[in-house]
Amino acid sequence: MAKYFGITPLLPAPSLSAEGSQAFLKVETGLPTGSFKPRGALYALATKLKQSRIEEVTASSTGNHGAAVAFAARTLGVKATIFLPEEANPVKRKNIEDLGARIVSRGSADLAGAFQLAKEYSSHPEIYFLNDATDPDLPAGPATIGLEILDQMPGVTALYVPMGDTALIRGVGAAIKTIAPSVKIIGIQAEHAPSYALSWRQGKPVPTDTCDTCADGLATRTPEDENVEAIRRVVDDVVLVSDTRMLDAIRHLYQSENVLAEPAGAAATAAWLDHPLPGRSVLLVTGGNISETVRRQAGI
Repeated sequence: MAKYFGITPLLPAPSLSAEGSQAFLKVETGLPTGSFKPRGALYALATKLKQSRIEEVTASSTGNHGAAVAFAARTLGVKATIFLPEEANPVKRKNIEDLGARIVSRGSADLAGAFQLAKEYSSHPEIYFLNDATDPDLPAGPATIGLEILDQMPGVTALYVPMGDTALIRGVGAAIKTIAPSVKIIGIQAEHAPSYALSWRQGKPVPTDTCDTCADGLATRTPEDENVEAIRRVVDDVVLVSDTRMLDAIRHLYQSENVLAEPAGAAATAAWLDHPLPGRSVLLVTGGNISETVRRQAGI
């Protein structure tokens, strides 16, 4: 992937640090499409193209994964169709449109609805449904974040990771734990979208009826059995954050650290504000595709 983008910065966060508890920001917003997602989408699609003939790649998404798949498809010369919820983030929708992918959003109230439409559409053998929740190759992409952090900061003691469909934390967590098992992996979910937090605690998939949060990147409600098993192997703790606290974190990052983050991208910082750990902690800033509505709510 070094051919397509470089190592992302790891920045000290003085406004979040105190004696004995240092915070650093791993900022992924400078990658193509404004989030960490191209790491996984590009790797997964490139791997699939080596294995079989692909005429079209599809994805269901609240926005960032869809844009990443559109980016990967354009980069590798494949047609892309992205299925979005009807009320998808307009900034993320435009990212997808600008990358030339076809968008389908009618009839999808939320991500679960978009997933069902994408699954039905992708029944043809030469259509590759790149589902970031279940694709076996995709987590190897975000795993590179963990490897970069260990190179950039050998003394890291904890990593705060937003947790939506869990591909990010499964990849990063596996990479970190393989090389530096003492590093604590802290998963972050939204209070009103806690399906994987509940599943992690109970040791089995626990779906929720809704996932009502301003953090569309964390809006999952149907956990996968294998993902639950995987996060229980690498995650040391899970913290729930409110929408209000994520908006506080967006404002803090923007005003004090000159970093623009969307709600899911600020979730790790929101968790740190209430649950700092001693040592040297890295907070992942996973995306910066913030809508005007959320910017107004955050007061920036």
